[in-house]
Amino acid sequence: QVQLVESGGGLVQAGGSLRLSCAASGRTFSSYTMGWFRQAPGKEREFVAALSPSRVLTTYADSVKGRFTISRDNAKNTVYLQMNSLKPEDTAVYFCAAASLFSRDLARYTYWAQGTQVTVSS
Repeated sequence: QVQLVESGGGLVQAGGSLRLSCAASGRTFSSYTMGWFRQAPGKEREFVAALSPSRVLTTYADSVKGRFTISRDNAKNTVYLQMNSLKPEDTAVYFCAAASLFSRDLARYTYWAQGTQVTVSS
């Protein structure tokens, strides 16, 4: 069992930056793939980024590649999403999640945080 708690969301102007944090409880955090997803109003939840337990493997949605960076600190049981050059279309509720396999597929993720709102104004 893994419990995930997010922080760092908020309101930012286009071109600005935010860093989301996701703190995990549990002694097996370092064995999980960690991912970030987002859901905008009226749209399905979509994949954003994922990072393997070893931190060797990363993958990003094309829409955020080059602007967002996922990282993790296994000693602190925390995963981060650094978001730079934010655009209004990045506005969504962002969720961190944990999976037993490295994947971009939402269905592979079995543990989810509560979500945090990110709003990017023009």
